[in-house]
Amino acid sequence: MEWTDTHTHLYLPEFEADREAVIRRALDAGVRDLFLPNIDAGSIPSVISMANEYPKICHPMMGLHPGSVDNRFETTLQEIRNSLVEGSFCAIGEIGIDLYHDKTYREEQVETFTRQLQWAMELSLPAVIHIRNAFPEVFEVLERVWKPGLTGTFHCFSGNVHHARKAIDMGFFLGIGGVITFRNSGLQQVVKQVPLDHLVLETDAPYLAPVPYRGKRNESSYIPFIGKAVAEIKNKNQEEVAEVTTRNAKMLFFKNQE
Repeated sequence: MEWTDTHTHLYLPEFEADREAVIRRALDAGVRDLFLPNIDAGSIPSVISMANEYPKICHPMMGLHPGSVDNRFETTLQEIRNSLVEGSFCAIGEIGIDLYHDKTYREEQVETFTRQLQWAMELSLPAVIHIRNAFPEVFEVLERVWKPGLTGTFHCFSGNVHHARKAIDMGFFLGIGGVITFRNSGLQQVVKQVPLDHLVLETDAPYLAPVPYRGKRNESSYIPFIGKAVAEIKNKNQEEVAEVTTRNAKMLFFKNQE
């Protein structure tokens, strides 16, 4: 079976001691493509370096995470934009709005998200969207700027069925991660009602490890645990889940490639 991890931060310090082994375990588990979302200006060199070191395995994105937005966001956005112009990236991400811990820079987050969505449309790249306590705000922006062709993922999807259907109607895929294995998370009911054709799998490593590794460092080799949970919920075999979600990911992120 061939799996894909559409969202993994394997360039972070948490993997400094054993990154090569982590990638080897992923490949051994059948996880062939690893998509690396950027966080801020400081993480750009690490994302690019890892993509260069593991070509055809690690695929870089470029964007400014909402949690990194502050009163210097204009300067940071310019650095992000410069990197986009100079390099080759498979997506704009991760971007979005996060109002869980702090709403101080709410307006700056909205502006940053808006501008990066416009880049996605300008460059014909998918947008990888981070949402936390901000579904109304994210949809308000999307409804204001959306044009045909804009697509991407709702990373680490945490909404309800209404949110899911609205995202799908706008051309987005739902990123399903380790939370699907958490008892009573509520995500199971959403996945049950969403066609497999609109799902992609992700780890968000090193965060949100699935059962049986919950609470420990997450890594891309755990994707099959997430796939197994989706298969059980949808009463399908794991081979079909692997095939369809990997096809979805390739169609989304490699659409501009020959």
